[in-house]
Amino acid sequence: MNIEIIKLNQAAIVPYYAHPGDAGLDLFSIDETEILPGETKLIKTGIAIALPPHTEAQIRPRSGLALKHSITVLNSPGTIDAGYRGELGVLLINHGKKAFKVFSGMKVAQMVVAPIFKANITVVEQLNDTSRGSNGFGSTGKTQ
Repeated sequence: MNIEIIKLNQAAIVPYYAHPGDAGLDLFSIDETEILPGETKLIKTGIAIALPPHTEAQIRPRSGLALKHSITVLNSPGTIDAGYRGELGVLLINHGKKAFKVFSGMKVAQMVVAPIFKANITVVEQLNDTSRGSNGFGSTGKTQ
């Protein structure tokens, strides 16, 4: 699969896979900013992409930022539709107790490209029965 990328800013870093077999491409900030505790900021990447038809790009948090600094992607996973051609931005939120500095060139998220399947919607009078039924939140219990 080929993804075309435009660098909209000289400081932009083209996303890449850090290791063979990785699912996500690293996304990098072009911004220099600080995210205060409880604050959300849109972090610019300086790139725009052209995804193939019938795909999406999911913007996901980096586990290291979450574990060490309580920084995560607010709308996780964020969705980039195949038809979008604007700059990719990452919505970061600081769930921590300390201010977090974002610098240009910092890995701020990962991007996973995935196929999309269009669903045909059919309105029916009732749904088929399953062993779970309509049991929802917490219905499977806490232990085996």
